[in-house]
Amino acid sequence: MNQEQKDIRRVAVYCGSADGTNPAFLAEARTLGEAIAAAGLGLVYGGANVGLMGAVADAALAGGAEVIGVLPEVLAGREIVHTGLSTLELVATMHERKARMVELADAFLVLPGGYGTLDEVLEVVTWAQLKIHAKPCILIDTAGYWQGLLRFLDTAVEAGFLKQQNRNLLRVAANSAEAVGIVTCGVGGGLRRAKSTVLLSSSSR
Repeated sequence: MNQEQKDIRRVAVYCGSADGTNPAFLAEARTLGEAIAAAGLGLVYGGANVGLMGAVADAALAGGAEVIGVLPEVLAGREIVHTGLSTLELVATMHERKARMVELADAFLVLPGGYGTLDEVLEVVTWAQLKIHAKPCILIDTAGYWQGLLRFLDTAVEAGFLKQQNRNLLRVAANSAEAVGIVTCGVGGGLRRAKSTVLLSSSSR
């Protein structure tokens, strides 16, 4: 039985510790936290109270969800730690943080973010490629944020550095509702593989 046939109890959310320049990013983080709580899921995330990280945690907590934060000790003294979580785990290193989040979560949802978010999603999908886990990995493509990454992955396939079957391990959802629908039901349009598109709406940014 693979991971997507098992009960999903908790989802990890990877996202930025900044708000971003587009108000849609922060709004989507709040919507995701609400959707996680409404689905009866728990949230695993990086333990901070700032940016998209803080927004998704606050919204999930407000909806009654269990929220587990995993924070490296090096960051604990920077006044970014969320003190209102169900559980806060302090770990020694960034490597331990990532491994612990994978251990706790049954699926991975990815909002906009920077280097740290990229590191997390690429590592977790690489682990799926290596069959270390079989948990869903889903980009939430708010305002087309992930289109550049998706185009890069298509280039890697064309250049022979990434197999199409492994490219397909990274899925895309247009919004939080679709992403949560994938992990709770395994049905709907969200089951399409991640695909780069040309965005025509000027209101996306």
